[in-house]
Formats: sequence, structure tokens, C-alpha cells
Amino acid sequence: MLDTPPVPAGPIDIVRTQSLTTLVQRELERLILAGEIKPGERINEQHVAQRLRVSRGPVREALRGLERAGLVEARVNRGVYVREVSVEQALELYEMRGLITGFACARLAAASTAEQRAELAALVERMERAAVDGDQALYYAINLEFHDRLMQFAGNARAKAMYDALVKESHLCRRRSLFTPRNMAESNAEHAAILDAIRRGDVEAARRVGEEHIVAGRRRFLDAVAATGAG
Repeated sequence: MLDTPPVPAGPIDIVRTQSLTTLVQRELERLILAGEIKPGERINEQHVAQRLRVSRGPVREALRGLERAGLVEARVNRGVYVREVSVEQALELYEMRGLITGFACARLAAASTAEQRAELAALVERMERAAVDGDQALYYAINLEFHDRLMQFAGNARAKAMYDALVKESHLCRRRSLFTPRNMAESNAEHAAILDAIRRGDVEAARRVGEEHIVAGRRRFLDAVAATGAG
């Protein structure tokens, strides 16, 4: 009796596999960005597959996607690890984020709606309350949302995609630079300055304060590194 030849994967099977890989990648990304899987930690394919109740194939593909995104790195004969961002690499990320943030702020100063400005103002107010309460986790989350909305409202899809990729890498080292009441207050004062320039329609001022905000974030990061002796 002849063996039955394998049946090629149909469109539904391909979509199902791709969708599963996307879901696994999103969950792994969430765990990494939330700090539940820490920089330098090895990711065990089998453990992830068991935890998420999937086969190892989608996990392997998801890890490849995360490697392309700069969140993990494959080490020969050792496995896949959450990427550790060096101080020098972090500073490069800050430089590029500064340029794109300034660009987005300038675009918003040139053309923004009352609804967009109101949403940004509400986020600044929420960050103010989080800073006063000393709620570091909440401040960090709203801070990310504020910058995401800046990029979204700027209306340049390519710039937002670039910024999103930079932010994901920045997550691997950035949290510690905001975790003091003084830094949160200082950071949010800079957000208020950005919003003020946008409201006034001052394109050059918006670009300047947008870039200066990221430069100040770079300084806060370096201060945190110096204080902890990290390198």
C-alpha cells in the first residue's frame, strides 16, 4: 500500500499559523516590555510553548520576529536571550527619538485639532497626579501613551513606525531613569512645555522643546546609570 503523500498547507492553515505566531510574539513582547522577562534572561522555547499551550513552531517564529525588532538575540549554541542594551546603544536610541519627537511636535504645532490638544492636556494632568502620588508604574504607562499620541496625531505613519521600534528597544533600559519623584515632575513639566508650544502654534518652539525633552531624558538616564554604577 502506497503511503499517502503529505497534504500541502492550505490558506486557512497558513493564516492560522501566522495568526498564532503573531499572538505568541505579542505576548512575549508584553512580558519583555513589562519586565517580567528581564534583559539577559534566556527564553526557553519549550517552557514558552507549554505556558501558552502552543507548539514550538509558532514560538520559534515569534522569537525570530522579536530578534528583528531588536528585543532578543540568538546566541550560537546557547539559545535566545532578551537583549541587554548597553549605555552607548541607549544613548543612540535617545538621539534618534529626539529627532523624531521634535519632528512630530513641529507638525502638531502647525496643524492640530482642539480634540487632540485636549487629549494631550488630559494625559499631562494624569501624569501630574501620578507624580504627586509617587505612582511610578502609572506615570510610566501614561508617559508612553502621551508620546504615542504625539506620534499618532502628527500623522506621519513612517515616522511613527520608526519611533515605535526605537521605543521598544528603549524599554530594555529606560524605566529606571523615571523612577524618582523629582524626575517625574521634571519630565512632566517638559510635557507641559510641549503642549504649550503646540497650543500656540509655534512650530520652531515645539520642535525645540520636543527635542530638549528627549535630551533631558537622556541626561536623567545617565544620572541613573551613574547612581547605580551600571554600565
